[in-house]
Amino acid sequence: MNVIEMTAAQLSAAIREGKTTAVEAAEAVLAQIEKEDKNYNCYVTVDRDGALTQARAVQAKIEAGELTGPLAGVPVAVKDNICTEGLRTTCSSKILHNFVPTYTAEAVKNLQKAGAVILGKTNMDEFAMGSTTETSAYGPTKNPRNLEHVPGGSSGGSAAAVAADECIYAIGSDTGGSIRQPASYCGVVGMKPTYGTVSRYGLIAYGSSLDQIGPLTKDVRDCAAVLEALASHDPKDSTSVSRADKDFTAALTEDVKGLRIGIPIDYLGEGLDDEVRTAVLQAAEVLEKKGALVERFDLSLVEYAIPAYYTIAAAEASSNLERFDGIKYGYRTEEYAGLHNMYKKSRSEGFGEEVKRRIMLGSFVLSSGYYDAYYLKALKVKALIKKAFDEAFAKYDLILGPVAPTTAPKLGESLADPIQMYLGDIYTIAVNLAGLPGISVPCGQDSKGLPIGLQLIGDCFQEKKLLRAAYTYEQHAKKL
Repeated sequence: MNVIEMTAAQLSAAIREGKTTAVEAAEAVLAQIEKEDKNYNCYVTVDRDGALTQARAVQAKIEAGELTGPLAGVPVAVKDNICTEGLRTTCSSKILHNFVPTYTAEAVKNLQKAGAVILGKTNMDEFAMGSTTETSAYGPTKNPRNLEHVPGGSSGGSAAAVAADECIYAIGSDTGGSIRQPASYCGVVGMKPTYGTVSRYGLIAYGSSLDQIGPLTKDVRDCAAVLEALASHDPKDSTSVSRADKDFTAALTEDVKGLRIGIPIDYLGEGLDDEVRTAVLQAAEVLEKKGALVERFDLSLVEYAIPAYYTIAAAEASSNLERFDGIKYGYRTEEYAGLHNMYKKSRSEGFGEEVKRRIMLGSFVLSSGYYDAYYLKALKVKALIKKAFDEAFAKYDLILGPVAPTTAPKLGESLADPIQMYLGDIYTIAVNLAGLPGISVPCGQDSKGLPIGLQLIGDCFQEKKLLRAAYTYEQHAKKL
């Protein structure tokens, strides 16, 4: 098997056994990027020299017996809103076009401790605001499964890089489905962990109460291994949680007997593509045949998730993005008359249309006279959504449904209608509002050959159940 086609587990084993080296693996993936990325535009920055330097250092540690884990020597791509010391981090925005962080995100440090080799930074929707990776200042990323279609977003560059073998695995961030939806569109595995499981230190914030870093991988085994490396308590992040149960690879057993799985009736109704519905229900049948107890139920409140999410996320974005003012770092307009004019012109020229739209919406809902009517009401709805999930998890171990209403739309279709783009997040955003873990696993293709994703949602800190069910389904799919 070609190195670039291997999973992280396969490649790390091959390196440990001396069949290849970390340097050869890095060179193979870098050659694939050089050959193919002009077609896909997965990367904003490729750090060829840095990756090879890291690979040589990691190989020495592997040979010395210091690194023995399942990620040692394996090349990884990092989403461009996760800080890396000395390596440009732009959030795919003009306003941060020249920003080079002086520190590294805790999640990336954890991967480096596990022996990962950082290849570079992947393209994304600007400041993670979008569902198609078309709002990037560096041009859209294309879906490797079909170049006429989007890869999803906002972690579209990371998902596409995994699908195109331009990395062995990647990490992204998920604010309202930004890992799971591109994973579904590109036919890879993507997981959003329970809020607080992975440190947000070094993640450039969009919606602080919603953002969570997670893995994008070729299979469920890699997903568990990467999550195991990422998860840690970090005193630098006040929302970080100390967890004892981080042995996620132990959950990789093909056993769902007695597992209670609920399918929300609301997730199967109007707006869901027939081919997506069929594929998801067939996946549910597989788990049922394996011994799971599957039934449909009324989750309720689904229709309120989108307005609540976009109110809260936009409010937090308007607050988080006020720091980008042309003074401290990033883009500054060349001609201006006075300080206030410099702020105005720098932000007007530096931010894209979608980011401006969300900043203005967020500033409006936080303004005097509208705070109670919109933002406070959205927070109350968020609490009701969490309560609805709590009631569901009193009856079920997992919730099963689609990741998105359709397969990947064509490039340009979603940008013409922002509301339609927002509605594409209908099945994923409630998970972020409630702080729950969710995973997307490939479960087939539509008639055009575009991937379909199955979404499994668990209660807080129940990633092991998610991984067990996802692994069981994946093993069945591999046998077909």
